[in-house]
Amino acid sequence: MAYPDSTEIAYFASGCFWGTQYHFDKFPGVVETFVGYMGGRKENPTYEEVKTGDTGHVETIMVVYDPEKTTYRQLTKLFFETHDFTQIGGQGPDIGSQYRSVIFPGDDYQQTIAEEVMETLNAMGHPVATAMEPASVFWIAEEYHQKYYDKSNGTPYCHIYRKIF
Repeated sequence: MAYPDSTEIAYFASGCFWGTQYHFDKFPGVVETFVGYMGGRKENPTYEEVKTGDTGHVETIMVVYDPEKTTYRQLTKLFFETHDFTQIGGQGPDIGSQYRSVIFPGDDYQQTIAEEVMETLNAMGHPVATAMEPASVFWIAEEYHQKYYDKSNGTPYCHIYRKIF
């Protein structure tokens, strides 16, 4: 995965990674996305291991983006506009720690932006249940999970866009 030095990376988890990837792939300024796993205890976990909820990993998306065309703030807003960030312990019918809503900031700047967006949501009357955990090793998921909705000509069942900002 080699990209121009001008690109940046963001990590988000909002339930089933297929739906998260679906929306980010369509967003202007996004160069590429990958689904995978972050935050757990096991090296190189498989989907079969992660789906049990026993590894501590969260289904996560890696977003490679061009900061000249979009910002981390815009991506963070999209993250919140495409899932139920008030739900604890899963997303929609997908229940378990592996489906939690989590932002994984890669540095202090990303953490500050994420905190500001979360504060804005709270001030708007939207209680934010999303966790924030430092980015760690991103384990890319199996090929059959990548671009799942493109491959199946489907649309997300848990990730419906709704304008908030």
